[in-house]
Amino acid sequence: MFDRFKLADLQRALQRAPAVVLLGPRQVGKTTLALQVAQPDGGYLDLESPEDRNKLSNVEQYLRARQDRLIVLDEVQRLPTLFEPLRGLIDQARRAGTPNGTRTSGLYLLLGSASLDLIQHSSETLAGRVAFVELSGLHRLEVPLSLWDGLWVRGGFPQSLTALSDADSVQWRRDFTRTYLERDVAQFAPRTSAELLRRFWTMLAHLQGSTLNIAQLARNLDIDTRTANGYLDLLTDLLLTRKLAPWHSNQGKRLVKSNKVYIRDSGLLHSLLGINDMDALLSHPVVGASWEGHVIESLLAVAPAGTTPSFYRSNAGAEIDLLLTWPSGEHWAIEIKRSTTPKMERGFYSACEEIRPSRKWLIYPGMEGYPLGDGIEVMPLHTAMQTLAAAS
Repeated sequence: MFDRFKLADLQRALQRAPAVVLLGPRQVGKTTLALQVAQPDGGYLDLESPEDRNKLSNVEQYLRARQDRLIVLDEVQRLPTLFEPLRGLIDQARRAGTPNGTRTSGLYLLLGSASLDLIQHSSETLAGRVAFVELSGLHRLEVPLSLWDGLWVRGGFPQSLTALSDADSVQWRRDFTRTYLERDVAQFAPRTSAELLRRFWTMLAHLQGSTLNIAQLARNLDIDTRTANGYLDLLTDLLLTRKLAPWHSNQGKRLVKSNKVYIRDSGLLHSLLGINDMDALLSHPVVGASWEGHVIESLLAVAPAGTTPSFYRSNAGAEIDLLLTWPSGEHWAIEIKRSTTPKMERGFYSACEEIRPSRKWLIYPGMEGYPLGDGIEVMPLHTAMQTLAAAS
């Protein structure tokens, strides 16, 4: 078992909120983490199990009898009618209060593999009563050094990363993709063609790290722009793709306005592109964009809550790969290079003159950090992650 970085965040959220929603794609380790938190006295229900759903035929009666312990409700988007009675039970516990020995926090841990319906229902019904924690795939602060190369090639899903061979890992990811297309898409978008969505997903993989021209993508698939946007939103809500928004100022600069798009898990990206091992990856045109996406997801997995990611690009060529904006308004500018002897482009300096970030990083695949001049720090990915995690 891996020690998950989000364990502390999840425990803190349960201490302050009556209900916590733990979000993440399927097979990313949500259930394992939840059971670890719930031990030894917590209860667990899998809402994909007919037997467990039947236990909730009288939701209030079942859960009221167990308000003295944490109840984990897995795949909660399968039972959206659950949120209304949860609200009543939480409010009852609050009214009873701690003087009577009634717990008012850490009552329910809800697990969901999609954000669209889950956030919609819980944010409306449980407003002011719920906290959110997102669990991504495994990253470098959770696995030993010996797995770092595999983490990039195979991705962060535990079963893919720890497969006995590259072939087994590839097969697991292919099965995972097929399951998502055949089961989850049918649940959330029943009129969507699984085969068409597969082609759309694969095209996004070829566009990894590019600014998205959704109209051109729609034409390539012979679908309308509205349908293409719907597919992109679906994959984003299933926590499989990321739309990285451009940064905008109010100073009249001519900035790029389209989102950049990434397949969030590098292993799924490589599977969609038919890349089976490190040798194939290093000789593939997507290698630079793959490394960029891997770095971005790794950093965002440990970024403090409230940090807003974006990118900066002007029509004049000024560019920052990743711009982290803190709640205070402070900016950290991050450039990503795969070279072991990286050099900063002129466009980064131009962008920094506009943004004036407090920190400037260049992330590269080496193992040692060093200053580059002009306040720029060259950093290995794991060092950047440690620094970012410690800044919370």
